[in-house]
Amino acid sequence: MPSAIELIVDAYVSLNNRIALDDLRIQRRKLAVDLKARTDVDCRTTIQQIEEDIIVIEAGLAQLDGAAKTNHPKSL
Repeated sequence: MPSAIELIVDAYVSLNNRIALDDLRIQRRKLAVDLKARTDVDCRTTIQQIEEDIIVIEAGLAQLDGAAKTNHPKSL
């Protein structure tokens, strides 16, 4: 069963919504930075999950990049 982030990314990819994917990646990166700065709580598991989310988001962005290249081939 796909994770929540996979479903969200799939939806944004199907809608060709690069801006939403970029915003989601930025939000996750900021969250990871904030959690890494914390010293009072062990956030390693949460940080690992966020980093996995970022990988899924970047895969979605790569799909959009691949679709853009196939739909708009460079002229010679």
